[in-house]
Amino acid sequence: MKDYNDPSEEQKNQWQNDPDNWIWGMFYYNPDDKRLFAPKRIKEFGWTANFANPHSVFIMSLLILVLIVFAKFAK
Repeated sequence: MKDYNDPSEEQKNQWQNDPDNWIWGMFYYNPDDKRLFAPKRIKEFGWTANFANPHSVFIMSLLILVLIVFAKFAK
């Protein structure tokens, strides 16, 4: 069994290039990958959340909530 606690760069690239780890080609979802954020399919476009990681989902939800509250009180 592969140790996913410290994946190699090769393993990370395999995960990133596997179309089964991308929902609709834009949402990264890989339960084997413990990273909160992973590079987008085209690395030059930045990073995306790993939606299979509950901590990542919490952080993204919190960010959206903060933006909504800020927008509401900025009026």
